[in-house]
Amino acid sequence: MEAQQQSQQLPPQAIVMQLAMGAMITQAIGVAAKLGVADVLAGGEKHIDDISTAVSAHSPSLYRIIRSLASLGVFTETQSHTFANTPVSEVLRADIPGSIRSSMIFMAEPWHFNVFGNMLHSARTGGTAWKATHGEEVFDWFGKNPEASALFNACMSELSAGAAPAIVAAYDFSGIDTLADIAGGHGFLLSQILRANPNMKGILFDMDHVIAGSGEMLQSQGVADRVETASGDFFKEVPAADAYIMKHIVHDWDDDRSIKIMQSIHRAMIGDGKLLLAEMVIPEGNDPHPGKMLDLEMLTSPGGLERTADEYARLFEQAGFRLNRIVPSMSPFSVIEATKA
Repeated sequence: MEAQQQSQQLPPQAIVMQLAMGAMITQAIGVAAKLGVADVLAGGEKHIDDISTAVSAHSPSLYRIIRSLASLGVFTETQSHTFANTPVSEVLRADIPGSIRSSMIFMAEPWHFNVFGNMLHSARTGGTAWKATHGEEVFDWFGKNPEASALFNACMSELSAGAAPAIVAAYDFSGIDTLADIAGGHGFLLSQILRANPNMKGILFDMDHVIAGSGEMLQSQGVADRVETASGDFFKEVPAADAYIMKHIVHDWDDDRSIKIMQSIHRAMIGDGKLLLAEMVIPEGNDPHPGKMLDLEMLTSPGGLERTADEYARLFEQAGFRLNRIVPSMSPFSVIEATKA
């Protein structure tokens, strides 16, 4: 609230300039994440020369980047040219609970970041800036670029790690015999639901190259013996189950393609099952919400969109479902429950 009040006291030019400089902040965080600066500082404060040596960087230049982040609370300059981690920079460390290091690298990678430079193309044509930048749509491109695809999947796993506990705590999954996680990546969310519901079985469905990397996750979470894996094209066919969940999937697609995915589920669903979407639901009006910014990613990259409650209701109706309820969680995600109409 105090920061908001201070912002309101600034002239409009200063406010807009601060917002526009967010692109530099993205790159600065991406550089720090990719170099592993937070990991170097895990043992305590260090002089910039020692940090630079550890990460093979140019010390005066890295100093300027880390100093800029320290001014925002990412790292702290404890004395001249000496830095330490803060609770904010801790999440840039690798392989710790709550890490978002891969996500921050993803945000700043040139093949992703440059797409935002073509946002005007999306504004004028309704087409994806990703295709204007790379010559093909995002998931086709990932299929041909395995290193980038691996980073994207790591980013999605981090997102699941942050959201899954809140989703499991918010929604009562009891009574479901077999839950199919459609486009479920390496299966982190599904594994957390199964761990909380020991009598439930699961099906993990995604593309071939994604499912190929799921074994370690399912084994490490102790649910591999209860999960059947399958791959294919969800626009055409999905496995049979009595309930389905999709986390951050429908938002990747426009209405027509989202309806096709849900119609595939409608055809395969056993009995009067449930379709559960874990998505951010956009509030009406001017209220801030992370989904409103994420919607720009959807606009420029896959061509999907974040939706309001009314938009989800209409989407379900066109696919043969009925919106029952929206269950909020302690994360930005809600569980949107629908049944056959």
